[in-house]
Amino acid sequence: MAITSIFEVQIKPEHVDRAADVLHHTLEDTRARPGSLGVTVFRDHADPAHWVAIERWESIEDDTAYRQWRAGEGAATALRELLAEPPRLTIAVEHEEV
Repeated sequence: MAITSIFEVQIKPEHVDRAADVLHHTLEDTRARPGSLGVTVFRDHADPAHWVAIERWESIEDDTAYRQWRAGEGAATALRELLAEPPRLTIAVEHEEV
């Protein structure tokens, strides 16, 4: 079953201009991971430092493997330096009854 991961970050105000470039390079690796069905990024209209990445994965196992990779050798250190606070992650499955 495909899943959606919602990854929210708050960028330090002084790094907002750099964020698009860093996220672009970081998400190239994400999109290339096994099981990735794509990533779309949104920037909050009212708060340009608040960014949300909507990731689609073929399965929870693919998402879990990706998170483990990011926690180790695939760490996004360039992105971490831009963050004002720890990122928020929500992993969601489609609710067919709604």
